[in-house]
Amino acid sequence: MKKRIYTARDIRGLKPRRDLGVPGTFPYTRAIRADLYENRFWTMRLFSGFGLPDETNRRFHYLLKQGETGLSVAFDLPTLLGYDSDDPQAEGEVGRCGVAIDSLEDMELLFSKIHLDQVSTSMTINGPAAILYAMYLACAKKKGVPWSKIRGTLQNDCLKEYIAQNTWTFPPVPALRLITDIFAFSARHVPKFNTISISGYHIREAGATAAQELGFTLANGFTYVEAGIRAGLAVDAFAPRLSFFFNSHLNFFEEIAKYRAARKLWAQTMKRRFKAREEQSLKLRFHTQTAGCTLTRQQPYNNIVRTAYQALAAVLGGTQSLHTNSLDETFSLPSDETAKLALRTQQILAHETGVTQVVDPLGGSYYVEALTAGLEHQAREILNEIRREGGVLACIESGWFQREIARSAYAEQMAIERREKIVVGVNAYAEPDEKSALHILEVSPAIEQKQCRRLKGLKKKRSARRVQRALDRLQERAESQQNLMPSLVEAALSNATLGEMTRTLKGVFGEYEPPTVL
Repeated sequence: MKKRIYTARDIRGLKPRRDLGVPGTFPYTRAIRADLYENRFWTMRLFSGFGLPDETNRRFHYLLKQGETGLSVAFDLPTLLGYDSDDPQAEGEVGRCGVAIDSLEDMELLFSKIHLDQVSTSMTINGPAAILYAMYLACAKKKGVPWSKIRGTLQNDCLKEYIAQNTWTFPPVPALRLITDIFAFSARHVPKFNTISISGYHIREAGATAAQELGFTLANGFTYVEAGIRAGLAVDAFAPRLSFFFNSHLNFFEEIAKYRAARKLWAQTMKRRFKAREEQSLKLRFHTQTAGCTLTRQQPYNNIVRTAYQALAAVLGGTQSLHTNSLDETFSLPSDETAKLALRTQQILAHETGVTQVVDPLGGSYYVEALTAGLEHQAREILNEIRREGGVLACIESGWFQREIARSAYAEQMAIERREKIVVGVNAYAEPDEKSALHILEVSPAIEQKQCRRLKGLKKKRSARRVQRALDRLQERAESQQNLMPSLVEAALSNATLGEMTRTLKGVFGEYEPPTVL
């Protein structure tokens, strides 16, 4: 229950040196770097992808010219699920909600005339993440770019798929094996790439509260650390390349407090429970995306304002990377103009507002410190409850996460319908005869046929024998306990497709059946 006025009494138990430190020092509540944005701003990304790889490539070049400082790839639904574009399961979905990537040839088109050693690339892919990552590495190899020089982030978060987003590919145990294979391989060969982006974003979009987003996401993060250690990896060998991905919702101060509490909880747990010694293993680095679920079709220009406040909360909370949603995303994928406006929102924030000149300017606020401590307490309670339920995998199998999120989502919707929570333009200040003059991006159904023809042509010209040898080696490694990344890169270089590699692994790993949640 929030109060009208906060005073020193509300932070009576707070010990500044223990609980806050100064920016750049343990437990990093205030920031992971002392200078934060003084020498460079956060990485400015826009989630981009639609239609064919060459169409998305043109969007990449457009946004880079507009000042974007990092690429972020949105894949279509078939790609997210591990299907080729010519698979019957992909019909009607090719290129609709992201870009279709079936092969190394597509990956090369996607990054045509882009210097992979000069740009950071984020890929929002989870179930078949290892396969798309292998294609990206193969693309870099063909361009002559050493893997030691490429930078970026692979979302690669299978656990939140079972919890919230539901675009899984393999069962949880082999999915965790693929993730730890990526940890080990990248620590040795791709040292600058973030091997996972542990995502609270989709958990929040599904209806979770801020405290649940924080608690569930950290629980997933600790599960990945445990999996890495069980796989024989030293915690400091892989933990420095773990990153996080949070939502920025509309309760402005609560979001700022959430990021501060996340840094503190991660640092303390990594040090005390997992005995991490490297400073980079203790620092929670995170990307933020403004809340898609808060955007409305009604009065869509209001979405510009919502996004700006959410972006400000992310920056005041110390984000390392930021995506701002476009005003038209409740209608379609963003157009060039709305994407540019979303980028300009970040640039105005960085250059014109002055908020980057001071690190953690709200530190010491009675209200913000009380919120931070409150969220930390709630998250600890959630983590304890997950442990009592048997851990993250047990909670997934029992449907515990799904039920908790469903309850929160229902309570939120009821608050809106009862007008206890106002959504401007929806349940207040509505305009019944409103008409939108937005120019909506349309993805032509013809692109599916074009992509399928391209895929057919690839299969005709490639060496079928070379592909089969690569897939056979992939199967052999999957049946053993050898690291799968070398075989996945080999298969990508042979022009094996996403669907072929996925089917090969499913033949060994099986498929996932979700629990029935009532």
